[in-house]
Amino acid sequence: MGRQQLDSLDEKILRMIAENARIPFLEVARACNVSGAAIHQRIQKLNYLGILKGSEFIIDPEKIGYETCAYIGLYLKDPAQFDTVTEELKKIPEVVECHFTTGQYDMFIKIYAKNNHHLLSIIHDKLQPLGLSRSETIISFHEAIKRQMPIADLANDDDE
Repeated sequence: MGRQQLDSLDEKILRMIAENARIPFLEVARACNVSGAAIHQRIQKLNYLGILKGSEFIIDPEKIGYETCAYIGLYLKDPAQFDTVTEELKKIPEVVECHFTTGQYDMFIKIYAKNNHHLLSIIHDKLQPLGLSRSETIISFHEAIKRQMPIADLANDDDE
């Protein structure tokens, strides 16, 4: 599905809920000068269009014992195995993201491990058997920026 047309009310709603997903619809309605029912309908529309992809609580991995965050570039022995490898990666709970990319890697994943020893065992015991020719690991020391996409005048954006 391509880009959807949004009006200024959609934008204002998106800005408010991106800042605080738990904001009450009535508070959004008051700020937007519309009824609570109108906000509810707009949120349903944004969900239906796939612009909003649910809401969630964010767990801090460090607080539950996962102190190592790593990004791993995967080189597949047989690049035709993307789908099979992806299905196997879904079975590894420490893998939290998987991307097909351009550039040197066939796939790029993000994982959380309890420590470096746990990271090594994930790579050796869970990733290597998937048919990798090799992998490259980058350990993240600290996440400096994490944010939602900016909602900046999308209703009038003609930069396509």
